[in-house]
Amino acid sequence: MTPRIIQSSLALLMVAAAPLSAAAEQMTFRLLGNYSRVTFKSDAPLETIVGTTAGPGITATLSGDPAKPAEATGTVKVDLNTVKSGVEPRDRDMVGKNYRDTANEANRYALFELKGLEIAGPLQPGVEMPGKLKGILTVKQKPVEITADARITYVKLTPEQVEAQKRFGFTSDNIRLRATFGTTFANHGMQVPQLLIFKLSNDIQLEADFTFARQ
Repeated sequence: MTPRIIQSSLALLMVAAAPLSAAAEQMTFRLLGNYSRVTFKSDAPLETIVGTTAGPGITATLSGDPAKPAEATGTVKVDLNTVKSGVEPRDRDMVGKNYRDTANEANRYALFELKGLEIAGPLQPGVEMPGKLKGILTVKQKPVEITADARITYVKLTPEQVEAQKRFGFTSDNIRLRATFGTTFANHGMQVPQLLIFKLSNDIQLEADFTFARQ
């Protein structure tokens, strides 16, 4: 079964679970890498570059109480060597000394640490809620405070639904988190060469699409 079919099935389960209420209970979640991705986008005047990583390229932690989502904590770690744009020479350049310099192990990973979540109230099963994620993004050992627009959906499954979905990694409590935010090469100690300013933008747009299941 493809990830698209899995996500469609998850959407149907959201509707089925909607009448339930979020439980007041601290939970720890694990990332389901097969259904999660991170995308980096540079939109320059003459070229748009999109790089994506998924699966083992991403590790993440998430803990919190669906009834008190503003108190959630979490981290995301992205292996920058796994980001692919579809052009191998360009991907090699982007991990080289002029940019990410991932041969230095300290630069290999982009890190995000969640510092706060602004949200209107408790998560309700099957209801997508908007919010603002606040945290620290560190790339090439340069930390930057960021605020991300987020959409969060809590999916609570019945025992029967868990039995049907457990082969795909889902459990009784699941979270879908989608977020978008921006940074720049300059923020993280990198400079776009004058020769490339029409092909590579200093501005970087990032998009995260994560699916978590309770441990």
